[in-house]
Amino acid sequence: MVTFFNILIVVMLFNVIIFVHELGHFLAARWRGLRVDRFQIWFGKPIWKKEINGVQYGIGWLPAGGFVALPQMAPMESVEGKNREDEDPLLPVKPLDKIIVAIAGPLFSFGLAVVSALVVMGIGKPKDTVESTVLGYVAEDGAAAKVLQVGDEILAVNGEPVNGFLGSAAFDSVKESVMLSEGDKIEFLVKRNGEEKTLTTEFSIPGTKWYKRKGMREVGIWVENKIILAGVLIGGPAENAGLKTGDQIISANGELMRSRQRLMELIKNSDSKELLLVVKRGEGEERVPVKPLTPTNLEGAQPMIGVHFERGDEFTSTIYHPGPMEQVGDSVRMMWVTLSKIVSPTSDVGIQHLSGPVGIGGVMFDMLSIKDGWKRLLFFMVLFNVNLAILNMMPFPILDGGHIVLSIGEILAGRPIKARLLEAVQFVFFFLLMGLFLFITSKDIGDRLGGGGGGPEELEWPKEATS
Repeated sequence: MVTFFNILIVVMLFNVIIFVHELGHFLAARWRGLRVDRFQIWFGKPIWKKEINGVQYGIGWLPAGGFVALPQMAPMESVEGKNREDEDPLLPVKPLDKIIVAIAGPLFSFGLAVVSALVVMGIGKPKDTVESTVLGYVAEDGAAAKVLQVGDEILAVNGEPVNGFLGSAAFDSVKESVMLSEGDKIEFLVKRNGEEKTLTTEFSIPGTKWYKRKGMREVGIWVENKIILAGVLIGGPAENAGLKTGDQIISANGELMRSRQRLMELIKNSDSKELLLVVKRGEGEERVPVKPLTPTNLEGAQPMIGVHFERGDEFTSTIYHPGPMEQVGDSVRMMWVTLSKIVSPTSDVGIQHLSGPVGIGGVMFDMLSIKDGWKRLLFFMVLFNVNLAILNMMPFPILDGGHIVLSIGEILAGRPIKARLLEAVQFVFFFLLMGLFLFITSKDIGDRLGGGGGGPEELEWPKEATS
């Protein structure tokens, strides 16, 4: 029931976003005296429609935006369907009126972003960031293994100062700086033993299935975190060794443990040989030998000790109240960085890393499924509407920016573009846009498939684990 309710919220918010954008075009068209034939949410043949005062209102079957049919703006019948038959010829519209109508949609989207930002300022939003940049883990097989060390404090990436390790709204944290970096190398400025060093490393891109998005750049690092047991599996090596929920693992085989990832790496590479753990329990410490084993009923399993870890202590989660200008500014900055990386030939960010309705809806659904998710969703409304406004202002046919460019061209030329030519151009770009939409949507779906399906509810261990 909760899942259905969350899906319903996501669909409603999508419709609100589309409705407000198209409402801008609709009201501006009425104000400037243009004829409005249809007001439709989503494309395709209407699954519901109703005519009121000469305007057909409807919902299409293809969940990809919406439109207001304005036959005096540009011939769009090949995309939007046939307009209303009328014996009287359509009166010409001034280019200025076309520009006003075209810009009204993005303006209303931007207005919705500002309204959402005011609400966010009032109720606050979670700030989930990893503020520390002190490394607690450097993967043995990672790209940075020969360069960076546990204990290094990262000060800058590629010459740009960093703001935390993860979660910066300005995309200037360590994680995002690595993912969005350009060129063949990544330069780190670190503080090691009180001395600043500039170190250069390569990077790797994890492989993905063909139907998923290409992986992003990584170097195999993470910040310090505590290793506290949240659970011990019945019958596993950890339980038989005497480990208990709440134990904090301090070291393994004499090596100080500064991250969960490093402990898991040691366990995986143990070749089922005994590890000597030093465990903090209450006010004291205990030495606990434990032998990792591979479950017999888990396909492709590696050695493990049968525990769950508490996670997230490295994150700082607070509620803060950013002003509307800060929220809108962060959204514009994120949009600009994303687009600039997509067009850069030295970046590994591509069109496939954008999200369509399925991906965006999935993110919104995920937000509703976690603590304070509705507050995160409100800020997402700011980000989404700012992005919608900016994307629609791009100077491509069928987009609002394209209408504005054509209208400016009409002013400069002193005459409108031929209707047949304009309709052909609009038709071609519509199908190019739909092709892009389907490609991105396929990646949205692909990223949510093939999650592995989980393992058995109970692990079965070799006999030596229970002897």
